[in-house]
Amino acid sequence: MSATESKGQPQSFAVAGVSMRDLLAAGEAAALISTPPRAPDPDFSERAPERREAA
Repeated sequence: MSATESKGQPQSFAVAGVSMRDLLAAGEAAALISTPPRAPDPDFSERAPERREAA
């Protein structure tokens, strides 16, 4: 049996020391980068007809 094979025991993997704060910040940054920019709001002030006064 080679040294890389499991001997019936589950192998534990070392986790890098990353804080939850860093993980959340990285997720938020990824969401901001992957979200397309919002389309500008249409400007209705120039296209709206003037209102006439009631008689």
